[in-house]
Amino acid sequence: MDMQNASDVTEITPSAGIDTSRHGWRAKCLQRLIRMDLPVPRSHAISVQAVQAIAAGQQVPTASLKGLFDSRDGLVSVRPSAVSPEWGGPGTVLNVGINDQVHARLAKRIGRDNADAIYLHFVQSYATNIARLDPDMFAQHGENALADALRCYRDEMDEDFPQDPYRQLAEVLRSMARAWDGPTARLLRQAKGAPAAASLGLVVQEMALAMGPGLSGSGTIQFIDSVTGMPRVTGRFRGQHHGGAVGKGAETLYLTCDDRGPSLENAAPDIFADLVRFGVAARERLREEMKIEFVVTEGRISIIDAARVQRSSRASVRIAVALAREGIIPPDEALMRVEPRALSDLLHYQVDPRAPREVVARGINASPGAATGRIVFNSATAQAAASRGEACVLVRRETVPEDIRGMHASVAVLTERGGTTSHAAVIARGLGLPCIVGSTGLGIDSRRRIMQVGGRTLREGDEITIDGTSGEVLAGAASLLEPALDDAFAQLMEWAGEAGGIGVRANADTVEDARTARRFHAQGIGLCRTEHMFFDDDRLPAMREMIFADTPEDRRLALERILPMQRKDLAALFQAMAGLPVTIRLFDPPLHEFLPHDREGLHELAESLDLPLSDVTRRVDALSEFNPMLGMRGVRLGITVPEIYDMQARAIFEATVDASRTGAPVVPEIMIPLVSAMREVELVKNRVDAVAAAVRNERHSDFTYRLGVMVETPRAALRAGDIAAHSAFLSFGTNDLTQMTYGLSRDDAGRFMGIYVGQGVYAEDPFHILDQDGVGELLLIGAQRAREQSPGITISVCGEHGGNPESIAFCHKAGFDYVSCSPFRVPVARLAGAQAAIRSRQGDRSPAD
Repeated sequence: MDMQNASDVTEITPSAGIDTSRHGWRAKCLQRLIRMDLPVPRSHAISVQAVQAIAAGQQVPTASLKGLFDSRDGLVSVRPSAVSPEWGGPGTVLNVGINDQVHARLAKRIGRDNADAIYLHFVQSYATNIARLDPDMFAQHGENALADALRCYRDEMDEDFPQDPYRQLAEVLRSMARAWDGPTARLLRQAKGAPAAASLGLVVQEMALAMGPGLSGSGTIQFIDSVTGMPRVTGRFRGQHHGGAVGKGAETLYLTCDDRGPSLENAAPDIFADLVRFGVAARERLREEMKIEFVVTEGRISIIDAARVQRSSRASVRIAVALAREGIIPPDEALMRVEPRALSDLLHYQVDPRAPREVVARGINASPGAATGRIVFNSATAQAAASRGEACVLVRRETVPEDIRGMHASVAVLTERGGTTSHAAVIARGLGLPCIVGSTGLGIDSRRRIMQVGGRTLREGDEITIDGTSGEVLAGAASLLEPALDDAFAQLMEWAGEAGGIGVRANADTVEDARTARRFHAQGIGLCRTEHMFFDDDRLPAMREMIFADTPEDRRLALERILPMQRKDLAALFQAMAGLPVTIRLFDPPLHEFLPHDREGLHELAESLDLPLSDVTRRVDALSEFNPMLGMRGVRLGITVPEIYDMQARAIFEATVDASRTGAPVVPEIMIPLVSAMREVELVKNRVDAVAAAVRNERHSDFTYRLGVMVETPRAALRAGDIAAHSAFLSFGTNDLTQMTYGLSRDDAGRFMGIYVGQGVYAEDPFHILDQDGVGELLLIGAQRAREQSPGITISVCGEHGGNPESIAFCHKAGFDYVSCSPFRVPVARLAGAQAAIRSRQGDRSPAD
């Protein structure tokens, strides 16, 4: 490559061929500022190809930069210009070109102290970052600091500090090019999502001095609040401050007089007005909220750089909506500018990023949001605290189904074990509770009611804050930001609905869940877990009586006590959904989950059943399984203990009749869990059909329903064609399907998943983001075979992947009918679905910058 080719170095002018992919984002942004006639100093872009060649040891193209040091002050800066601003880059180097001659010239114009400060700062920077000398040797202070630094450089390098500005520039360019290719830099930018081959351009710009007579200094200004997104001028102006060099008479000013201190607005109203004018122009022309970096030299403004304002999730939504409402960008682009996961931050309280935080533990951020409460170690204590109106955080080694009441009574959940699809994580997301699972370094002693965190002991009643968004446990009460379900959020969701995309339903087990789902405009319920209704205090005794019954008739008698309760629950659910589809999963968990396992609980159970303790203990032991996740549960219970499904089918149909008489017609969708064979579906279908016929005769009322299958086993996916012959819909339960496909426990995988992802065994946690290569292939095979058998069959995903943006994009592309997720993830899913639809219309092209 000819490094002296003019195409390697391009002066940035309005008509120059500056391209982001060739010269980086900063070069392109500067060109746009120049096209707006903003006062940008003369700038040159060095192409990514030239930077790669420099890093490889080829000649630095200084010949193309001849005349760059001919300006009044003869100084330039070098800034990184990666293709994406998110990738970062080497630090900016200022004041390149200063030497004894330039120093003498500056001393006459801006004063010797200021000139000394600029020269000293560059010598220190060059010696440590370019020549790689010990920084301690150049931490010079005092009257002769500059002379001492120059002497130290000469002693260490056996030569004088370089006086040729082009040599200085060449060494700076070479150092920055090589720094970009260093292993640490590669790891840092890959953590920000940059590809391994991410490229870097460089920008060389004439320096505008921030020192001199009259008003001089440097600063930044932006026009929105980074946390709230509300209009507000923020920033600061540092008088007589030039890079790291601080000149004589330096003073920091606020930008506006509203900041209750000396302000640039008061000191130089004309300059302030020009900056505001530049900001308005940049917003309209660059179609973005920009943070502008500027220098004032003896009362003259120079715009050095501009970058997209860093912003919180709530600010991101408000900014995108405001730009679209003003016609600066179209609504589709506003939708594409908001990261779907960012919406989770708007739905819940969040720890104020400006507030101090004392982190005492970290874990997996299983459910977003933040809450402060006092530590409790069991559900009973949580319920007691809630009855007194006290906020509490339920801390458990791991939660089990009987902890649901305690979770309802808590403001947040913390567990020592678990992963993103563990019981605590799934239930907390459904309830909208902040939750951290798999907390490293956490030791819980529930008997002593303490938890050990590092070398610290926290006791029951101590106050902590759970930040489920970051996965951090904070000591004490943190400052929280309120949810931001404001007009901007509503507008974004309205546009998402108009953009179309895959359907979105909610996983909802209670009327409150259903109301939340309706509030976020879910298109129905895609998964109602009926077993959660059995853990209430007034139902658990009947459930345990049924488990201990010896005959089918005795089981029916026990279940008859639960029937009216379940019928009432389902009728209320149907009414809350007002005619929208409701998919009800039949009983799924193994029976042992409804039984106590501690001695005190066994005693209480024996007393309530009027049975000897030995009989109760024997029955509990008999129900225990080596691997209950693969044992007697789901459809296997429905076939071996058919009275359970008979009762549930009757409750569903009677609730259908009751709800249809007082509201919109109901067409329930009944889902059979854990199917692996067509015959299982046939057996359950025959019994459900019989119950439906009986209810029609008894109630003298007709109704329809749809029967479908929850595909959770690899065999069910492979035999989907057979199963579809007896099913109106198939809903992939990707939590268990992932678990069975990988042979991983979703409750325990969190212990080593970070290591696996870190070492590249898995690209991502497959319980968090759908594994498209393995589990995804099963979904595609199952959907294809089902549709070949039954072209009109409904295909959906109802696992927690249904709320994951990457997984939703996969389902959209596969042509699935809907996804179903926790109620508080519905907005995330709706936005992700809208974005997938927009990409499809654009042919997978991203919107223009």
